[in-house]
Amino acid sequence: MLPLDLLMFAALIIAILIGYPVSFILAGIATLFAILGHFTGQFDMSLLGALGQRVFGVMTNDVLIAIPLFVFMGVVLEKSRIAEDLLETAGRLFGTLRGGLGISVVLVGALLAASTGIVGATVVAMGLIALPTMLRNGYDARLASGIVCTSGTLGQIIPPSTLLIILSDVMSNAYQQAQFRQGKFTIETISVGQIFAAALLPGLMLVAIYIIYLLVKAWLSPASAPAMQHEGARPSAGEISGAILPPVLLIIAVLGSILGGIATPGEAAAVGAIGALLMASARFGNGKRKLVIAGAASLALLAVLISLHPVRLQRSDVGPLDWAAGALATLLVLVAAASILQALARTFRADVLKPVMNSTLSVTAMIFATILTASIFSLVFRGLGGDHRIEEFLTNMPGGPDAALLFVMALVFLLGFFLDFVEISVILLPLVAPVLILMGHDPVWLSILIAINLQTSFLTPPFGFSLFYLRGAAPPEVTTGQIYQGVIPFIALQIAGIGLIWLLPQIATTLPGLIF
Repeated sequence: MLPLDLLMFAALIIAILIGYPVSFILAGIATLFAILGHFTGQFDMSLLGALGQRVFGVMTNDVLIAIPLFVFMGVVLEKSRIAEDLLETAGRLFGTLRGGLGISVVLVGALLAASTGIVGATVVAMGLIALPTMLRNGYDARLASGIVCTSGTLGQIIPPSTLLIILSDVMSNAYQQAQFRQGKFTIETISVGQIFAAALLPGLMLVAIYIIYLLVKAWLSPASAPAMQHEGARPSAGEISGAILPPVLLIIAVLGSILGGIATPGEAAAVGAIGALLMASARFGNGKRKLVIAGAASLALLAVLISLHPVRLQRSDVGPLDWAAGALATLLVLVAAASILQALARTFRADVLKPVMNSTLSVTAMIFATILTASIFSLVFRGLGGDHRIEEFLTNMPGGPDAALLFVMALVFLLGFFLDFVEISVILLPLVAPVLILMGHDPVWLSILIAINLQTSFLTPPFGFSLFYLRGAAPPEVTTGQIYQGVIPFIALQIAGIGLIWLLPQIATTLPGLIF
């Protein structure tokens, strides 16, 4: 009798390559093989009774609630054209150096990654603004394309990132499964904050690797990355702070609240969403920023007030100080609410709010549809014995835990040529991650290795998403072949980054160890 679990996985890959929507494929193939398994005696249909509980668990997951809010934050910053200000200012600041224009694109990519986390938005923005500028200043089209594509993918490894949120949930579940199999009764979990902290230094390490490569490339081949011709005056300190300070403050507010243990990921994402909305309001306000600044200051003061003196006026022992704190908190809430209402009105009049909501809804629906249907697929796959087959294969592999991890990393890399990071994260990782953790690999370190590997999937032809985004935004003179050739050196740099973290796990484990 043919093993249905292997046939099920093969059918999934074939259907995805044909081009059907992934969420429909996952649910359809799971249903088909559940029926086949029932009639061949390989699947117990009573297992499907757990389906409702799985769906309910996904929809009530506190970690995943942060996804739509972070998506909203990123789309607001993209639609309000804040990225353009950053690119223009950084280009004027670094462009006079040989290779400096490319370095400015990498640095802006890192800033946008930490403030938006949306690869498509970053690649398209830089493809429309930075790529023509680099070509106009004599940059090699292949190098310029590779810089834009790679810088745009930093949004997947530098927190806050949708990939890291999904990974933290998947790896936390895998870590718990591994502990259950070990017979432990006190179960530890992995938080989003730990994964964010672990990804911070590796993300900055990749930025440094890209910059070093560009400097060496400009030194060895000056014609491929010349200094920018004078296209505008050097930006003043006021222009630099005006372009860079708001995104940096937003990053500090979001990441600082998570890493400092002040807010949950969902709460921090809400802070980011409101902060992005206020930044957009300031941009569309024609210089009228008093209420925006007052609203942002009120929210900051409100956070400080509540942490220093919680307002609970329903208590029986309320004193004058409590009433004063309550009155101040009410005033701050009113000012903040007025500022948020003004931001909503301004973004609506600027015809930004509606596309922001549409983009947020479509991206969130895609992610959650894939996560929900992947849980159905994994339930049937496990019911057919697929998880035991994978565990047996990895544990019996010659070379031990390192060989098993190398095989999984190679498999993730190859699947990245054809599949999206969400699909790999929610389909493959729940099957292999518990086994790798049982074999002794640190789950946090493992998460970062896989995250950089999944980030690379955005660059690998033929279906790398960054390549498609740039193809749509690039000038006609840039060919698809040049884009593909341009990303090859950066794929090699990504692999080198994975190798560094493999050899030096402290890059990923030191910061979460200190903070948590």
